[in-house]
Amino acid sequence: MSALVPGASIVAITLFAEDLERSKLFYQDVFGLPVAFEDESSAVFRFENTIINLLRIPAARELIEPGVVAGSEAGSRFQLTIPVADADAVCAELASRGVTLLNGPMDRPWGIRTAAFADPGGHIWEIAQELPAASIIA
Repeated sequence: MSALVPGASIVAITLFAEDLERSKLFYQDVFGLPVAFEDESSAVFRFENTIINLLRIPAARELIEPGVVAGSEAGSRFQLTIPVADADAVCAELASRGVTLLNGPMDRPWGIRTAAFADPGGHIWEIAQELPAASIIA
């Protein structure tokens, strides 16, 4: 193991938000999570041992300069995945909370049933249910 990656785990992911308040409400409603930390530039949510930090665009620019913050219209370059026991039930729950799926639920050739949706900032989230091994072969 490299000294650069002690413990080999990611503890925080910062997502840049055009509308912090709207994004914060989305995370509270859709994921049912309380805000773990909040100030005028950010709202933080804890997903077990990973935190998601929603950061206002002006603060994001300052954080990564001289890097450039891309607009949500530039498209997605990553996806965050949450394992679930029943993808169809979670999709029904998401729909009841006003979430529109981008795709799914669908069985993938690698043995996972997935569905994807986006938060208000355009960040893609996927739910993933492991399928029984027999369904991969059939």
